[in-house]
Amino acid sequence: MKDNTRVFEDYSVPKAVATMALPSMLGMLINVIYNLADTFFVGQTGDSNQVAAVSVSMPLFMIFIGLGNLFGVGGCAFVSRSLGEGRTDRVKKISSFCIYTSIIAGVIIGVIYFVFNSPLLYLVGASDNTIDFAKDYLKWVALGAPFSVLSITVCNLIRGEGAAKTSMFGMVFGQLINVVLDPIFILGSGDKLFGISLPFGFNLGVAGAAIATVIGNVCSVVFFLIYFLRGKSILSITPKRYTVKDGVAKGVISVGFPACINNILMSISNIIVNIVLVDYGDNAVAAMGVAMKANMLVVMLQIGLAQGVQPLIGYCYGAKNYTRMKKCMRFSIACNVVIGTVMMLFYLLFRKNVISMFINNDEVIDLGVQMLSALMSVGPVIGIMFVFNFAFQGMGKGWQTMILSIGRQGLVFVPLLFIMNALIGLNGIIWVQATADIVCVVMSIIMYLFINKDIKKKEKLLSQ
Repeated sequence: MKDNTRVFEDYSVPKAVATMALPSMLGMLINVIYNLADTFFVGQTGDSNQVAAVSVSMPLFMIFIGLGNLFGVGGCAFVSRSLGEGRTDRVKKISSFCIYTSIIAGVIIGVIYFVFNSPLLYLVGASDNTIDFAKDYLKWVALGAPFSVLSITVCNLIRGEGAAKTSMFGMVFGQLINVVLDPIFILGSGDKLFGISLPFGFNLGVAGAAIATVIGNVCSVVFFLIYFLRGKSILSITPKRYTVKDGVAKGVISVGFPACINNILMSISNIIVNIVLVDYGDNAVAAMGVAMKANMLVVMLQIGLAQGVQPLIGYCYGAKNYTRMKKCMRFSIACNVVIGTVMMLFYLLFRKNVISMFINNDEVIDLGVQMLSALMSVGPVIGIMFVFNFAFQGMGKGWQTMILSIGRQGLVFVPLLFIMNALIGLNGIIWVQATADIVCVVMSIIMYLFINKDIKKKEKLLSQ
């Protein structure tokens, strides 16, 4: 455990940021590949309805991510802050609460999805052409819901104690299993992949993508269980440690709820976008799904960096080492600006090639190119908001995180969606996310300026 916390206390700022952020970024990169794999391999069937079915189902899958973040992100921030304060016994209570509550939540949402799959899918924008494919996908995803939520929760908790590499390995292990299994379950014997005929395959289409996802999440959970059983973690998986008292539940949920709301609002906003896009045809829905999948690379890399340094910022805040905390934030922001700029230029140069990788449909490709260009236009600046948002989580600033979450995918995004659609039609839908992102970057900067005033007062008291 002492080896884990050295990164919080002893490493130089660039080394500490790199130690915490690089595993998280690599994990996010694999996560992008994992998320792209479903769309890519389903796209190899040549059926745009199956691609659209995956896009339609994705908002419902994001609810799992939201629940995982409720207990994972909230627990991670609370764990690192508690370690900075030297309260290791509370850390054990936090981890036990997060793990077992996430399992219960996964079971409940899985049952809901399994029982009410048809009405839920029509609600999120499925059409008569895509509903059967989407039901096949959601049925299997629902069965694996407890493992999906638990794997995200535990991955974040382990980051909170400074074991960034272990957190990454566990997540990557399950995702690689998923990517390897995707072509086996999705495609059939004789189907071509990269110009080569496959010797075998189950030919399950979108259902195969969901089965591979469930198996990957199960493998991640097994990896993390072995880590705990080896006794190298300060976290606890003992049910006897479970409690909602002593501020444990409140401390987790106050930070985790905004992170959860962010994912739920992302889900809801995607649902609304799909519903609005249905008026422009299933190809528009498929194109937006592909463009958003491709855009995940830059977003996930920047979120990975911000998420990686969150425990570092939380530990420094808990230990009242505000100078080191601010240096970590400045360095992280600079790195994210560089990443966003480089990735924006890459995508603008090769956007058609990127979209063409997923599906061979001229109309989908043309629409996807326009959508990807709009999404990537804010690449250089969106990373600033991600760093501030995760920093606020690390400091336990729940309401600031809540405002950013509600703003980016709710209060700012949704009104803009309807206004821009009414004014300029499809182009308005294409550019709405970029517009909302710019507004929220400005909001995050303003919030930090107010928080920094309070930090300066604390620094003055410490110096006295």
